[in-house]
Amino acid sequence: MSDGTRENGNRNKAHTDEAALSARLQRLGEGLGSARGRAAPPSEGPGGDRATTASGYARGFRLSSELVGGVLVGAGVGWLIDRLLGISPWGFIVFLLLGFVAGVLNVMRSAGVAPGPSLDDGPPPRNLSPHAGKGGREDAEDDDE
Repeated sequence: MSDGTRENGNRNKAHTDEAALSARLQRLGEGLGSARGRAAPPSEGPGGDRATTASGYARGFRLSSELVGGVLVGAGVGWLIDRLLGISPWGFIVFLLLGFVAGVLNVMRSAGVAPGPSLDDGPPPRNLSPHAGKGGREDAEDDDE
């Protein structure tokens, strides 16, 4: 007799757990739906997805062409140096490796991982105060330099 009571108690507990899990799943689904609605507005049709896909393809082709271009230019310069100086295959090997490094750096710069080359290597510009050029203290500091 006690075995039947235990089974009935376990069934009630399992049913209660299942109901709680179903309710929780429903709440999570509703929360996820509202979060998706806030995160990304619905696209204006299938054209929006195509534009995103095309943009991704364009970026991929650009990055891959920069890598391949760097390697090919390096290999070409190395081959020319080998022909002109007769040091085959060392020029080709060295410039092939340099072209690979240059291609990887170009890809990293295009992807935004590495900063681009700095055009201004000089000192940063000085801030001029309203009193500069009027015999104020800033002029005295500029004269010392």
